[in-house]
Formats: sequence, structure tokens, C-alpha cells
Amino acid sequence: MLWFPAERPTMTDHSILLFSYGTLQLESVQVSSFGRRLDGEPDAMTGYARTMVEITDPEVLAASGERFHPIVSPSGDPADEVTGTVFHISADELAAADRYEVADYTRVQVRLKSGRDAWVYVKA
Repeated sequence: MLWFPAERPTMTDHSILLFSYGTLQLESVQVSSFGRRLDGEPDAMTGYARTMVEITDPEVLAASGERFHPIVSPSGDPADEVTGTVFHISADELAAADRYEVADYTRVQVRLKSGRDAWVYVKA
């Protein structure tokens, strides 16, 4: 089958937005999880507070090199703000991020300070 340029399927559709305030910003985690360094821009999520959680999963510890990872939960205060990076990723990369995150986290969609909607991992 011949493909014309407008019809060619893309294997690098990075239209999904993923916000990270923690270890998914680390190049070592990106390369081990996604096979590449991600492109992103600074952003923030409001109404959330950041704490730390102890990680015991050996694969996650190896990828991040950190025993304690940040975790966020709703604070009830719209003045609270968690800064981080919003990345453009593919559906396959979102699935890889789901595999990387341990059971302490759940993925939800939030409206970022910039007005964009993105997936983010929060306290389960």
C-alpha cells in the first residue's frame, strides 16, 4: 500500500500532555522509561500541596536513584502551587509512565496554571 504524506501514520504523535513535579523530570528516568529525553515547558498546578513518599520498588529506585519521591494531594487552598514541567508524550509513553509509577500514585487530569489540561500522578 502506498502512503501519501498527508495519510502517513505517525509513530511519534506526542499530543498528550503529562505534568511532572518529581522524578519524571529526571533524564535518567525518562531514558529508562521512554527511551528518550522528553521535551517540556515549565508550568504549575494550583490547589495541591507536595509531600514525600518512600519508594521500595527496586526498578523505580534504580531508575531514579532516590528513595523518597515527591507526591501531591489536593490541599483545598487555591493559593497552594506545585511547580514542575509539562511534557508532550505519546499514548505508548503514557502507558510507560503508568508502569513506572508505584501504587501510591494514581493518574488524574488537572487544569494547569497555564490553562492547559494535563495528566498528572497524585496521591492514591
